Amino acid sequence: MDVNQGDSPLHLPISVLKGAGKEAETSLAGIGVLTVGDLMEFVPARYEDMRLKSPVEAAHDEKVTIEGTIQTEPSVMYYGKKKSRLTFKLLSGPHLINVTFFNQPYLKKKAAVGDTVTVTGKWDRNRLSVSGQLLEIGPYSRGTDFEAVYLLRNAISLKQFRKLVKQAIELYGTYIEETLPDSLLNQYRLIARKDAIKALHFPASEEEMKQARRRFVYEEFFYFQLKMQALRKTVREQSGGISQKYDLVKLKELIDSLPFELTNAQKKAVNEICADMKSPYRMNRLLQGDVGSGKTAVATLALYASVTAGYQGALMVPTEILAEQHAKSLHDMLEPFGIHTALLTGNVKGKKRKALLDALASGDIDILIGTHALIQDDVQFQNLGLVITDEQHRFGVNQRRILRAKGDNPDVLFMTATPIPRTLAITVFGEMDVSIINEMPAGRKAIETYWAKEEMLGRVLDFTEKELRKGRQAYVICPLIEESEKLDFQNALDVHAQLSSHFHGKFTVGLMHGRLSGEEKDEVMKSFSANDLNILVSTTVVEVGVNVPNATVMIIYDAERFGLSQLHQLRGRVGRGSEQSYCMLIADPKSETGKERMTAMTETNDGFVLSEKDLELRGPGDFFGRKQSGLPEFKMADMVHDYRALETARDDAKKLIDSPAFWNGHEYRHLRAVLTDSGVLAGEKLD
Repeated sequence: MDVNQGDSPLHLPISVLKGAGKEAETSLAGIGVLTVGDLMEFVPARYEDMRLKSPVEAAHDEKVTIEGTIQTEPSVMYYGKKKSRLTFKLLSGPHLINVTFFNQPYLKKKAAVGDTVTVTGKWDRNRLSVSGQLLEIGPYSRGTDFEAVYLLRNAISLKQFRKLVKQAIELYGTYIEETLPDSLLNQYRLIARKDAIKALHFPASEEEMKQARRRFVYEEFFYFQLKMQALRKTVREQSGGISQKYDLVKLKELIDSLPFELTNAQKKAVNEICADMKSPYRMNRLLQGDVGSGKTAVATLALYASVTAGYQGALMVPTEILAEQHAKSLHDMLEPFGIHTALLTGNVKGKKRKALLDALASGDIDILIGTHALIQDDVQFQNLGLVITDEQHRFGVNQRRILRAKGDNPDVLFMTATPIPRTLAITVFGEMDVSIINEMPAGRKAIETYWAKEEMLGRVLDFTEKELRKGRQAYVICPLIEESEKLDFQNALDVHAQLSSHFHGKFTVGLMHGRLSGEEKDEVMKSFSANDLNILVSTTVVEVGVNVPNATVMIIYDAERFGLSQLHQLRGRVGRGSEQSYCMLIADPKSETGKERMTAMTETNDGFVLSEKDLELRGPGDFFGRKQSGLPEFKMADMVHDYRALETARDDAKKLIDSPAFWNGHEYRHLRAVLTDSGVLAGEKLD
């Protein structure tokens, strides 16, 4: 709702309002209210329903407004220091209600038997009583059915704030400028901004309140998306990318040679990526794919296309194990086509490293796969054309920028196996193009997921033993490394000791957690991959980038402590081979949210469905497990509940930004000014 008002009277300090003295001015500054405009745009946190209600319609503890006739003489009883209780009985329709007002003894002089009064307060359904907050003599005659309630943090009283807002609207409401084009106002039948501001604070009806909110939700999303789409266009057109004229015939030969057929979703992603690579602009694309959906195959095809165009490719991944897996995968697919791939990690040292770097600099290496070792100063490419970052959120912005800088504006593809809800993808990655692989390869068996209470652990371990006797392996995941007095969770050290004892003489049990060094983690994972360990007890460090096709059982202790998306990522560590796999969630959730998570996990294997559910249950701020600086703060709009408005605003903003009329038309001059003032048209990155 922030707009540029120029020299508008809306920029006057609130001290111009009657009753806004120095003390009020200082207090309101603490909640960001400095000007008349700030005051009018301070959004209510909620509304109190002041409509008349029959007591029988009201829920227990609900705030109600009741009209009736006083049946008993109001009486006051004093107790404690300066405490009092005023009581009387009120006849409302056929109901005799007990009314109590605390610490308002002066009301006794205002009310008498036989008076018709309106009482507002909290309804006690069990005692047929109202704990009064407001008493008005006479029948119901409120000016509004709803009263705005604001989060004022004790700046000033709610009553005083409402008076100031009312005064501001009466004196300066006519100066509120429209900020949306007529075409959009008419298309969506949105009310005018000045009417919406008034209705926001003093709605005449529930419908008016809804229309005001609807208008501002769209406005917030539209302005945000307008900036994102303008940034996307600016960055794209100023990137000075390379047009990669890849060999389509050779690419099709590689696709035909694959031991599997690409899914329709994979084909669509490859087409989108190749179209970006062929364009003169630098690709800036995110490839989202669920666990096991075949992102690596898509990435390999993109890298091969770049090589056929005469360029080199780079694939950066967060762990050495994952780098080794990708390197083997790419080598097996591309070596028959004469493509030279190489692996660079921290373990590659001395003469071997020098020889590799010399080959890379001379162009003898076509594709380099590695960890952050790829961004070290001495790593020089001859002609880098495509950079792919896997699990891109594991790398910092600077790390990704350094890798890009090793080429002359190479195309950039980010990959993630964390299904991101559409609403968050639109918001967080609004300046990027997004490809989604939402289809699993044919023949892949769905992982069977079960929710077991703690007392069923014995049965879970018996089932696990049957799988182990078939030569399979199992993961056991715990939320903590060692015991905590405050948190009664299972922990990796204890569970490792318990399972080592339980399976003593039968199976070997390994342990992995975040406090091990990188080399120690690699050693444990290599032992598990080689089936030297039958069971791996671990914290969530195995969540991403571990591929052990022989593992068919995933047991997750205290599963209610994890978010849905994290549970799904952990579950994705099994089911990577041809055998049926199983996930056991050991959980005793106390909250309804925890129970909903467990139920959702047993009902679907679709990561995108679960990510939407996770967003709904946890909210956008906590979706990634920590507060994200990339998430914008909206005053009224809610990315989860208003996702349709977000998608509509995104589409509208994109159409406008891509149309010549936007850049030349008189109707859009205000929007162009907003983009200029925010620095977007200079290609600056928005916070």
